[in-house]
Amino acid sequence: MTAESKAAGKVAAFFDLDGTLIPQPSLERRFFAQLRYAHRLPLANYLRWVAQAVRLLPKGLLAARYGNKRYLTGVPRDLVFRHMGSIAFFEEGIARVAWHARQGHEIVIVSGTLDLLAELAATALGCELEVRGISIRPHVCATCLQQNRGRWTGHIKGEALHGAAKARSVKAIAGQERIDLRQSHAYGNSLLDRHMLIAVGHGHVVNPGKDLAAVANERDWPVWHWHLEKQVASKQNSYLPKEIHRIEGSA
Repeated sequence: MTAESKAAGKVAAFFDLDGTLIPQPSLERRFFAQLRYAHRLPLANYLRWVAQAVRLLPKGLLAARYGNKRYLTGVPRDLVFRHMGSIAFFEEGIARVAWHARQGHEIVIVSGTLDLLAELAATALGCELEVRGISIRPHVCATCLQQNRGRWTGHIKGEALHGAAKARSVKAIAGQERIDLRQSHAYGNSLLDRHMLIAVGHGHVVNPGKDLAAVANERDWPVWHWHLEKQVASKQNSYLPKEIHRIEGSA
């Protein structure tokens, strides 16, 4: 990093998670499937989810889709670590994160997934970077759920991170961490990520659909095609945050 860029502020690389660093299906869908298979979701939670979807529908389909977490009402948070095993990253995505880290850039994951899922992915990614000789743990900004005694309430704390909310989060992080957004990078795979990509000086699109590819062409954004998958273990105790050790120890 040059002296001029240091004076202007730090440089960051913001990465969407699902579909960008991690192949589809999303981490939350995988987690939901595991909970359903293990019969950890009571019937009442499905009814709560439907009722919340009806309440959110006047705000639009996106609000109903991304802002409804009532299916997790009363579910213990530590089930994330019991039911999520390894995480598949795009190998080319890991390489790109490593490139930014070697430039001295801050690495930030900005995702609409559950915060604990994003934290787990960030820790797994950090371990993969460490294998490459890079000692850094990505920062995480994700959808946060309210909790009570180690269980989710099903209510979102703040706002669900999708669309323009991601751009607001990026700008907030930039203000807190003295990041120069004009020199920073962002990576996304969905048309909803365009707000975040526009918020920085260097937008990048990954495996885009037709709509996002058209926006990338208009704005002259680089297009990356990532296909190689690499499984990264994520269930070892060393990956768990200290607060989770405390929760499991008291269970």
